[in-house]
Amino acid sequence: MSAPATGRGGTVPAATAAAVSGPGRPLSSAVVVLSTVVAVISLGVGALLAVAGAAGYAAGAWVSPEPLSPGLIGAAMVGVAPGLLTLGRAGTWEEVRSLYLPLVVVMVGLSAVTLLNAGSLRVAVGGPLFLVLFSLGWVPVVGALALASVGCLAAQYRGPAAGPSRTGPVPVPVPVPVPVPAWSRPLLAVLGSGWLGIGAGLLLLPDFWSAFVPWTVNRADAQGLGVWALSLGVGVLASLAEDDLGRSRPALRAVPAVAVACGLLLAVRASDVAWGSGGAVSLLALLGGLLVTGVTGQLLLARAGREGAGRAAPGKPRGEAGPDA
Repeated sequence: MSAPATGRGGTVPAATAAAVSGPGRPLSSAVVVLSTVVAVISLGVGALLAVAGAAGYAAGAWVSPEPLSPGLIGAAMVGVAPGLLTLGRAGTWEEVRSLYLPLVVVMVGLSAVTLLNAGSLRVAVGGPLFLVLFSLGWVPVVGALALASVGCLAAQYRGPAAGPSRTGPVPVPVPVPVPVPAWSRPLLAVLGSGWLGIGAGLLLLPDFWSAFVPWTVNRADAQGLGVWALSLGVGVLASLAEDDLGRSRPALRAVPAVAVACGLLLAVRASDVAWGSGGAVSLLALLGGLLVTGVTGQLLLARAGREGAGRAAPGKPRGEAGPDA
């Protein structure tokens, strides 16, 4: 009889482990390296934009009428960085794609917004020397990261479609899927669709949709915020499509951090926001949805792990199941 394998959420026989969760596509080292580079850059640049925005200074690469828009872009960059730094712990592409695909959306989107609004860049219109130099560096860095993110995605799919078989004679840990609870799926669909729709509207029709933003924005601000909203929608819907909280673990770490970082900046710059508008109410609801989604998902994962450990008999070596497994 095949030896059982243990994983998060429970134990399964090794002979059927691959049928349960599949060996998965091996994770490309290029994806890990790029995610780490983006995370480090995001921490530095995002902190600069967020702190400047909180202090009342618009420190973005393009001219902004108010500091809140570049500040929120920076807060989102800071929030997503911890999740990106954990991608190297994953072994398969399936475990990271719900966070890496939104990363590609952000990089390509910000690069496109920068080029479409080249006339609004600080390097084109002038201003304080630091902001002009920041804008001058922003253009090639964002463009290079956009190309690299797409290239790494292509390299990931050019690699082998599956890793080595996990049904050999040596028991190995095989993750057991932790499905998304049925009660939460409609809520996640609404949350993801909300972010996706708002992001698409701001990005494609900024002159119309910018009127719903509860503070003053220009075209570049609206499109930059739209890119981030679009990426959040892609991330939430991708996690829903995975239907496995374990595979969405990096995204579950990122979304509550993004919600908290953006919420703190909104609290600091509360006087800049028209809180009585529908846009403000919608924004708070969507940010609250991200926070609840991330926290709830991590709690469910932790509970599944405890239940899986409890089903293993004490004193058994790793890889052996308890009597009720």
